[in-house]
Amino acid sequence: PRTGLFYVPTNHVCMDYEPFRVSYTAGQPYVGATLAMYPAPNSHGGMGNFIAWDADKGEIVWSLPEEFSVWSGALATAGDIVFYGTLEGFLKAVDANTGEELFKFKTASGIIGNVMTYKHRGKQYVAVYSGIGGWAGIGLAAGLVNPNDGLGAAGGYASLSDYTALGGQVTVLTLPN
Repeated sequence: PRTGLFYVPTNHVCMDYEPFRVSYTAGQPYVGATLAMYPAPNSHGGMGNFIAWDADKGEIVWSLPEEFSVWSGALATAGDIVFYGTLEGFLKAVDANTGEELFKFKTASGIIGNVMTYKHRGKQYVAVYSGIGGWAGIGLAAGLVNPNDGLGAAGGYASLSDYTALGGQVTVLTLPN
């Protein structure tokens, strides 16, 4: 409420879409299209940003370019720090007013979950689940090499394996007093 901003993980993904007729099969994806995905032309070259949005003015206040779509949630704290995670596996803390990066920590795998905070015995902690999965992780998880596989995600996120690995864990960090 102090900043008046929303903190938004974003995707900037373009795609070529070629539809085809498909019959429904229970338990199988029912899409009927071949997709190719790639970063938006004339962008920073990545497929996502983490932004601060001023709803009153209808504009972006600051924007942090990311290599891949940002699929984690955002956690804004009373201390004007915002946490989010990246598909490469970084837990990041940024200044809520300026977007200046204050801290980052590399987890074992990509982050698509929400950052959380809690207090135990008077000490505050920040935690996040990491474990690349979902649609962006399908190529990595299934070993897909055809760029159109995984509804285009295999191609759009092909280089994700250069940055992270499969696996899952909870990373918990303690905050300084």
